[in-house]
Order: sequence, then structure tokens, then C-alpha cells
Amino acid sequence: MEFNEYQEAANRTLYGTEQVLTNCALGLAGESGQVIDLVKAYTFKGQKLDKKQLTHEMGDVLWYLSQIAEWAGIPFDEVAKENIETLNKRYPNGFKSEN
Repeated sequence: MEFNEYQEAANRTLYGTEQVLTNCALGLAGESGQVIDLVKAYTFKGQKLDKKQLTHEMGDVLWYLSQIAEWAGIPFDEVAKENIETLNKRYPNGFKSEN
């Protein structure tokens, strides 16, 4: 699935027209926190990494990101493309600890 296809499909489930940006930004923070909690439980509490739950939570993060981009009129493909361009400029030979 292409990012723009995802963005369009995800937009079908966006609720409301007022305060959409605020709702999505707060939702992104909350879902990111759930990803962080899973990683914390794995890293510091010795729990098994629940990949199914991690995948679910990362999907929720992706949804909120796509809808923030939608609200701003930014094609989600462009978000991904620009990020890769930034990484390629920052790390032209890939990341190494001495970078």
C-alpha cells in the first residue's frame, strides 16, 4: 500500500471537523505513549515484547500522523519521501556510531 492510499483510506474514519488538528496531535501523543510503554516494559521490566500489540499501537500512530498531514493538505507520500531525503543527506553512507 502506498502512503497516499493509506492516508485516503484512513481519512474515512476521521471523526469531526472542528478541533481535528488538536484531536490528532493529542491522539498521536497518547498512542506514542503506548508504544513507549511497551518498549519500557520490554527493556526495563523484562517482559516479552508483544509484537502484535506493538504493531497495533504503531498503526494507531501512523493513523494520527496521516490525518495531521491530511488536515494540513500534505500528501503522506511527501512526508515519507522528505524524511528519506533528510536521512540520506544526514547519513549519506548510512548510520555509523561515529557519525
